[in-house]
Amino acid sequence: MKLRDAPSACPSLWRCLPCPPAELRLDLVLSSGQSFRWWESSPGAWTGVLGGRVWTLRQDGDRLWYTVYGEEDEHEEEQQGGCPAKAAKLDAAETDRILRDYFQLDVGLSALYRAWGAADPLFRKVANDFPGVRVLRQDPVECLFSFICTSNNHIFRITAMIERLCQAFGRRLCCLDSRPFHAFPSLSALTGADAEARLRALGFGYRAKFVSGSARAIAEGLGTEGLCQLRTEPYAEARRVLCALPGVGAKVADCVCLLSLDKAEAVPVDTHVWHIARQRYGVALGGKSLTPRAYQEIGDFFRGLWGPRAGWAQAVLFCADLHKGQNQPAASIGPGRADAGRAMGMGPSRDTPGGTVT
Repeated sequence: MKLRDAPSACPSLWRCLPCPPAELRLDLVLSSGQSFRWWESSPGAWTGVLGGRVWTLRQDGDRLWYTVYGEEDEHEEEQQGGCPAKAAKLDAAETDRILRDYFQLDVGLSALYRAWGAADPLFRKVANDFPGVRVLRQDPVECLFSFICTSNNHIFRITAMIERLCQAFGRRLCCLDSRPFHAFPSLSALTGADAEARLRALGFGYRAKFVSGSARAIAEGLGTEGLCQLRTEPYAEARRVLCALPGVGAKVADCVCLLSLDKAEAVPVDTHVWHIARQRYGVALGGKSLTPRAYQEIGDFFRGLWGPRAGWAQAVLFCADLHKGQNQPAASIGPGRADAGRAMGMGPSRDTPGGTVT
């Protein structure tokens, strides 16, 4: 099946949502280490897996365009131009809902930017060059196991690891221009007796035991439904439950809370953010290392500064940091350096996932 990279390719198979760039910038959000399933398939077009389907997204002015590939489409003959002769029919209202939910488009981002800028001159200094950075609302299982893989890692390598994970354990969805796409593995697929060995063979190293161990712990305890129900629990309780899982510390737990469990106040903190809090914001912290107490104090400081969506504000500053070193603002550059960058909220150095603006 051919990839459709613009509405001009099979116009009847594309839909759009109203969405100005101030509310969403695909190039910033999808390359910034929040998710590892998206690929810039052609300039301005992003193809990836969401909700067990393969999508291509594109922005044009104040519109967010999308097309969804059905598994059935792959077996249909193609007409001239590469369009399926009889494309699978999708529920337009449902696909609109999935996309709005994933990007949390009901949250007014422009108003939040104004509030954060009024409260924080440092935020205001960088925000104009990085509009439309919002937090994704991901599937909790996918988010958890993706971020277990981020420790001491960088976006390019994490993305490759997640791709191998999906190919080995996930259901095949379709093939676009000879490139196969797979769903993220189910919890049950990761609990097999040989899962850890298979993951080590795929290059997961010490993370293999954490992925398989957490899969078993959830399967024998919360279950997938219980993990999703953490969305209704208070932030502190959700983080406590996550931190009891193998390979999940405070940083990973906060990333999962922020990016999949509706805890907008979660602020992932690492040594990078610790230095920023001390040096840029003048936060007085005891000790010379990032202790659990210091971790909590830094998160509380930013929650006090930025309010109940502090994690969203940090995502903007992190995105600005990811593009640091380029002479042009994000308004005129693509996501090139993101492949060499850090996953959101993770890691102590510029070569591993980090937290916010330096």
